[in-house]
Amino acid sequence: MLDKPYFKRPGESIIRWVLLCVLIVLVVGCASVPHTGRRQLNIVSDSQLNSLALKAFNEITAKEPESKDQRLKEIVRRVADRVSKAAEDIDQPGFDWEVRLIDKDVPNAFCLPGGKIVVYTGLVPFAKNEAGLAAVIAHEVAHAVVRHGGERLSQQVALQGALSVGGEILRNKDGSLDKRSQLILGAMGMGAALGVVLPYSRTHEFEADRIGQIYMARAGYDPAESVRLWERMSKIKKPPIPVWLSTHPADEDRVRKLREMLPDGRKYYDEAPSKHGTGTLL
Repeated sequence: MLDKPYFKRPGESIIRWVLLCVLIVLVVGCASVPHTGRRQLNIVSDSQLNSLALKAFNEITAKEPESKDQRLKEIVRRVADRVSKAAEDIDQPGFDWEVRLIDKDVPNAFCLPGGKIVVYTGLVPFAKNEAGLAAVIAHEVAHAVVRHGGERLSQQVALQGALSVGGEILRNKDGSLDKRSQLILGAMGMGAALGVVLPYSRTHEFEADRIGQIYMARAGYDPAESVRLWERMSKIKKPPIPVWLSTHPADEDRVRKLREMLPDGRKYYDEAPSKHGTGTLL
C-alpha cells in the first residue's frame, strides 16, 4: 500500500490530465493515410518539414561524394523519375523532386520530405535490376508522400508535451521531484517509446511497403520484384534485436506481407501505360 498519494494537488492534477486528454483527442486523427485509411497525428506543417528536409539534403550532398558512374546515375535518375511521376499521378504530393547517387558502400536509400531522394551505390548489388531499384525508391518515396516524417516529429512533440505536463503534476510544492516521481516519469518515457514510437515506426514500414508496391507497379515495374528484393535484403547481417525493440518489422513478416499485397499491386501494374524490363544494374 502506498504511504502517500502520487499527486500533491489531486484536483488540479485531474483537471490537467483531462485537458491533456482533450488535446490528444483533438489532434489525433487530423489526417488520413492514403491507401490504408489509418488516422495519423500530424501537427507539423509541410513548409516547415520541407524546409528542414532541404537543409538536410544540401548538407548530405555537400559532404558525401556523388558517384561518377554516368551509366548508373542515368539508371537511378530514370527509375526515380518514373516512380515519382507515378506517385504524383496517384496521390499528387506536389513535390520538387530531385535525386542523387552517392558513392558509398552502404545498402541504403531514402527520400526526404519534399521529394529529395538519395541512393547509395552500396544498394546496387541487392537491388540487382531496375525493378529492384524501383522497389526501394518507391518504398522511400511512399514514406515521404504519406508524411511519415512529419508524423514521427509530431509524435515526439506530443510526447514531450505530455511528459512536461506529467512533470509539473508530480512536482512537490517547492518545485522538486522526489525519487518516486522521477521513476514514474522515467516509466512514462519508456512506455511511450515502446508503446507508441517503435510500433508506429513498424506501422510506417508496412505502409511504405504497401504504397511503394503500388507506385512501382504504376511506374511499370513488376511488383513481385519487391518480394524478391526484400528476400535479398534479409541476408544483410543485422544485430539480434527483438522485434518489440526494433523500428523495423522482422524480415520474414515483411516478405510475407509483401506477398499478401501483390494482388493489389498487380492491378496497378496491369494498368501501367508501359512495362519496363529487369535488366541488371551491374
